[in-house]
Amino acid sequence: MGSEDVLKSASTLASYNVLLQVMFRVLTFLLNAFTLRFVSKELIGVVNVRLMLLYSTLVFLSREAFRRACLSSEGAGRNWRQVINLLWLTFPVGCVWGVLLVCVWWWVLQAPDPESIPHYVPAVGLFCLAALTELLAEPLWVLAHAHMFVRLKVIAESLAMIAKCLVTVVMVVSAPQWGLYIFSAAQCVYAGFLLLCYVLYFIHFLGSEEAESKLFPVSHITDLLPSRPLLNWKLTTLTWSFFKQSFLKQILTEGERYVMTFLNVLNFGDQGVYDIINNLGSMVARFLFLPIEESFYVFFAKVLERGRDVRHQKQEEVSMAAEVLEYLLKLVLLIGLIITVFGYAYSHLALDIYGGELLSSGAGPALLRCYSCYVLLLAINGVTECFVFAAMSKEEVDRYNLVMLGMSASFLLLSYWLTWMLGGVGFILANCCNMALRITHSIVYIHHYFLQSECTPLWGLRPHSAVIIALGVSSILTACSESMFCCDGGWLLRLVHVAVGAVCLLGVVVTAFFTETRLVQFVRTQLLLKYSKKHT
Repeated sequence: MGSEDVLKSASTLASYNVLLQVMFRVLTFLLNAFTLRFVSKELIGVVNVRLMLLYSTLVFLSREAFRRACLSSEGAGRNWRQVINLLWLTFPVGCVWGVLLVCVWWWVLQAPDPESIPHYVPAVGLFCLAALTELLAEPLWVLAHAHMFVRLKVIAESLAMIAKCLVTVVMVVSAPQWGLYIFSAAQCVYAGFLLLCYVLYFIHFLGSEEAESKLFPVSHITDLLPSRPLLNWKLTTLTWSFFKQSFLKQILTEGERYVMTFLNVLNFGDQGVYDIINNLGSMVARFLFLPIEESFYVFFAKVLERGRDVRHQKQEEVSMAAEVLEYLLKLVLLIGLIITVFGYAYSHLALDIYGGELLSSGAGPALLRCYSCYVLLLAINGVTECFVFAAMSKEEVDRYNLVMLGMSASFLLLSYWLTWMLGGVGFILANCCNMALRITHSIVYIHHYFLQSECTPLWGLRPHSAVIIALGVSSILTACSESMFCCDGGWLLRLVHVAVGAVCLLGVVVTAFFTETRLVQFVRTQLLLKYSKKHT
């Protein structure tokens, strides 16, 4: 597959992933708004912070390193039997992590009050079971991702998420007294549907004419089971390097949840409110920036030769990678700036509509305003680290592990200190500091990487001056509008405030459209592909 084809496939994957994540976040958004009317904020805190932290930790530590290693450029000319054997190790690794984490969640962490939040112990076991079920689909997921089976991921995860939402809604309405059993059953249904969809698809696909025409490396469903030759040791050592990195990255990614869970700086009710606002604030980052990062990591990993000097690679592909990186940086920067500007003036209104006084009173609006600034840093870091992880050699990855170790320790200390002083806002400020350090490291790496070439992808971090002026004017106008029209003057004045924001946003978008013409062309040709066209 040529670099142009890889770019086209990566762009298509990003586009489908964006749609998938939009649906996920919208469903989660509506589900949280619905369940807030039936369950306590303490129960939401236990589920969304304590139990989902167990789930995400187990799944991430068990599979992330295997995914990055098996999808990297070292896989060119790979023996897929060895890759599949390696991927099956995710399940026993998950079992080991599961035993360790369940013991910690049962006997080390303080359990919630059984009178107000019953069934905690079995809920921990059920969430662990759901995580292990999802890990069984990992060899199929990597095969599908490596061969750009875009629609499979969309359909599988969509059906799983819809099934989870249906189970949650039905059980919350019919049997709210079941508490944690509701969310445990819904998570098990999600993982089971996900595994079932992948298994059924490959049973249908393997041996078909379509598979033969594509020279698919696996011809029968039994070929997906472990077999000889056993392992590719080069890929195994790369996996170990990524594993050490993924352990630290998980601490950085979920750091505030670990601090809340292990240090008890917030009670379960405050954790529930913080988590709801965190989900609201990170919605765009998760459904837009993360899919772009994941999809274009595949592109950079296939176009660039890991750890090789830029002068000794094909200059055409280096130039393409630099150009794509520049466009991606500018795209996420503009989106992040828009979120920062408009998030400040509309946080209070958004929380009041979504959760009523429960969220809009107290520290809620301040939390969401701070998160709007954090989203800008998330946007830039996602793209820069996407490139860096695809270009680094194994030795550079190992060195970066030490850097991340230092950042992990400083982040945890800073988040504890700031939260002790400022409450939930302290978590967001600590995340901002941590993200700024990671961005700085990535920018320095990218600058040195392209130093011997004529490419300047970091110019993507310099938006047109007209866009900056439009954002500045919008910031002033929307802030004045909030002070005059929002949020105690009734719905008519709220609509006026919304209208002011809509006009300002339109002005910013039009300004960007006419000044960032190359970026607009990139978005049109690479990210806004026609979804009706078949890409498998």
